[in-house]
Amino acid sequence: MTRAHECADASSVIDLFCGLGTFALALPAKVHAVEGARDAILALAATRRVTVEHRDLFRRPLARDELARSDAVVLDPPRAGAREQIAQLVGSSVARIAYVSCNPATFARDAAVLVRGGYRLDWVQPVGQFRWSTHVELVGAFVINEIPQ
Repeated sequence: MTRAHECADASSVIDLFCGLGTFALALPAKVHAVEGARDAILALAATRRVTVEHRDLFRRPLARDELARSDAVVLDPPRAGAREQIAQLVGSSVARIAYVSCNPATFARDAAVLVRGGYRLDWVQPVGQFRWSTHVELVGAFVINEIPQ
């Protein structure tokens, strides 16, 4: 990620839609990685560097009380975005969210929900990681302002 890992100084991080652990393994914090793809999470579990959970985050997103175990979240959903998980992040006590997206449209949709729910978009940066392609990834950092009354 950019800007020296937005969540690098957090003591505990939850990595949602973690895949094979691209971000989870790079973070110095205590990391709990969650992924719906069984093969990916089993491969990550074999590293024994992070705790892992096999879970379909579209059907059963982490609830606010589960999110409260961490001060930061890394979120890297598929193109559909993370509508269900974003709804749980709003109103949670998570102070920082690093959102990696492969779809600017779902990023914008989810970002709007986070902002309405009390987060501030601190920065966003496009990442053109595929040479000779129109595909662009986005990375955005959200920090909690206050929960709206």
